[in-house]
Amino acid sequence: MIPDDRRYTAEHEWARPTEDGAVLRIGITDFAQDRLGDIVFVSLPEVGDTLDAGQYFGEVESTKSVSDLYAPVTGTVTARNDALEQTPELVNGDPFGEGWMLEIQMTDRAAYDDLLDAGAYGEIISAG
Repeated sequence: MIPDDRRYTAEHEWARPTEDGAVLRIGITDFAQDRLGDIVFVSLPEVGDTLDAGQYFGEVESTKSVSDLYAPVTGTVTARNDALEQTPELVNGDPFGEGWMLEIQMTDRAAYDDLLDAGAYGEIISAG
């Protein structure tokens, strides 16, 4: 299932606006965590770090491989899910909820609209 209350990247990150709409909560999709297998480590940027859209910001390590993470929008990291340091398997168990990774204050709110909607993301994963 691909939630339609958020947007996606072709690299399998999701982004969902928080209540005020200027901050995006970011994570990886269920498809991505399933392909990775059991996640054992997550590396995230620090609060206050500035990221550009498409920029590498961390990685997810599983028993199968290591996968890079990329920022879906440009902005400043306002929060990170520190629970993943002790329990990275939250990404496997609830990738769209408790397994979120960081929050970014967007510099350009319109950039969110340029991301893939659920239908377009679904086409990408069904084609590959």
